[in-house]
Amino acid sequence: MKKVIVISTSLRRGSNSDMLADKFVEGAKSAGNEVEKISLVGKEIQFCKGCFGCQKLGKCVIKDDVNDIMAKVLEAEVVAWATPIYYYEMSGQMKTLIDRMNAMYEQDYKFRDVYLLTTAAEDEEETPKRAEIGLTGWIDCYPKSHLAGTLFCGGVNEAREIESNSKLQKAFEMGKGV
Repeated sequence: MKKVIVISTSLRRGSNSDMLADKFVEGAKSAGNEVEKISLVGKEIQFCKGCFGCQKLGKCVIKDDVNDIMAKVLEAEVVAWATPIYYYEMSGQMKTLIDRMNAMYEQDYKFRDVYLLTTAAEDEEETPKRAEIGLTGWIDCYPKSHLAGTLFCGGVNEAREIESNSKLQKAFEMGKGV
């Protein structure tokens, strides 16, 4: 059994990337893992101020929801990120959270496997590549971890448009395989 954290970064209720996240969660739970999904809907996440106080304190000096999220990520063995692709890149709220988790850099962490689940209106194979590169930049700062898998579902724009897409089953299988 592994401890799995799934971070859904879309702020739109019923979003396609959130539905991929739910299926990944369902699959991971079906394999007997301990799974928690963190949705950024309703979370307060301010921008990093670049003060590096986190490097001294081991937590961010800003009082919002990030320190609680970060504590859960540090204890997870598997971290899955779900994001819509905006302008061929991860969502701004995902990037802001990644920047704010800078306090983790000097800490011990348990995660080894990192997954990326993406959706977009565009359907070209290269659509999620910049988001993957951005996430691997974060992963590279944690050398015991690696990008264990990615799943992209293009051609979905409206909320819940992914409902009949076969990529939902693939997200389930990916979660089951953690």
